[in-house]
Amino acid sequence: MITNREAGTRVDEVAEGIFRISTSVTVIPGGFTFNQYLVVDEEPLLFHTGPRRMFPLVREAVEAVVPIERLRYVGLSHFEADECGALNEFLAVAPGAVPVCGKIAAMVSVDDVADRKARALADGETLALGRHSLRWLDTPHVPHAWECGFFFEESTRTLLCGDLFTQGGAEHAPVTESDILGPSEAMRTGLDYWAHTTNTRPTLDRLAALAPTTLACMHGAAWKGDGRSLIRALADSLETSRQPADAVASVRF
Repeated sequence: MITNREAGTRVDEVAEGIFRISTSVTVIPGGFTFNQYLVVDEEPLLFHTGPRRMFPLVREAVEAVVPIERLRYVGLSHFEADECGALNEFLAVAPGAVPVCGKIAAMVSVDDVADRKARALADGETLALGRHSLRWLDTPHVPHAWECGFFFEESTRTLLCGDLFTQGGAEHAPVTESDILGPSEAMRTGLDYWAHTTNTRPTLDRLAALAPTTLACMHGAAWKGDGRSLIRALADSLETSRQPADAVASVRF
């Protein structure tokens, strides 16, 4: 469903009760997409807000699915403009909503910047929305930022995976079963945004063990299939591409 024809913003259901909001921009050659995910339930959650200047488009898209004042949570993977640039704008129009993030994000940024105190989740803690249950997973520095983390929606086996599997380009199907590892690794090769710490492989193995069947990617198409195998293939590709003398790869956190 197109919600803004001028900007091309659209909303599509990618798993039961989980909607991808996507807008294409021209910040890099070939274009790029910013995605947010709306989990519709008794207590709806928006994961990512988009940059602050994109707020009118994302608000319009949310309102095509649920009244904006019904939002109860505005979530983020880590503190960055495309994750939470419009956080306070959403808190202003959804008076019952609070930010939701990991404990580190709340401590270092969110509780200072946000107009309302965050619901700060511990690693492995569950957030019940109604029919949907979201488990918070700390993923420090995977792919980047100390405070990084993801949500796993247990009933649909959907991993809200932030910047994992970032795909360039302006045109994407809302959800695909085609290869996204190749495009995402091509994107990383040109602009390596990964921290490459000693914990990268164990963290990805932990995500793979969840056996997700839908990956809700922040940039590009969402993906359906054998998430366990795909995440392990990503971990293998990252290890293969590391240079032995890479100083960044040897940093210990």
